[in-house]
Amino acid sequence: MNTVRLDAARLDRLAPSLAELLADTVDGGASVGFLAPLDRAEAVAWWKERATAVAAGRLAVWVAYEESGRVLGTVSLALPDKPNSAHRAELVKLMVHRAARGRGLGRRLLAVAEEAAAARGVTLLHLDTETGSPAEHLYRSSGWIPVGAIPDYAADPAGVLRPTTIYYKRPGTGPVPPAPG
Repeated sequence: MNTVRLDAARLDRLAPSLAELLADTVDGGASVGFLAPLDRAEAVAWWKERATAVAAGRLAVWVAYEESGRVLGTVSLALPDKPNSAHRAELVKLMVHRAARGRGLGRRLLAVAEEAAAARGVTLLHLDTETGSPAEHLYRSSGWIPVGAIPDYAADPAGVLRPTTIYYKRPGTGPVPPAPG
């Protein structure tokens, strides 16, 4: 399995494959901002729109794929464009195809994003995820610290409002016990 950072042109070319991954993620019940069923054309358009942010340096996207070229996972870092927040980044859209889950790919993608953040001088990462989701185990076991939960923050793919937990991590730190409270 290979992992590569995408430039805007390659992201645009891979948009249909990334759209399939996004649709699989939504169909599998993960709350990543879309309702099910996700229209494939809408998913392709959403990914193509990300190319502008990649080209502007506001978004870094990595994709994991098989030798056959099949996209199995992705992760992104949203990079702020304001001087007072240049030290931080948001981890967004960590997705692993259901057929590839349970093989450590999510953890590998998370590590790739964390290492890239540290290499560019980012000292604080943050993310949000659906409270009680399988992703929470990955984040907690990877050293991410929960800050708190916001009730009814986002609708899950079925349209049900669900709470979201906010996490942070300092790049370069390994798994640590959760903060008290």
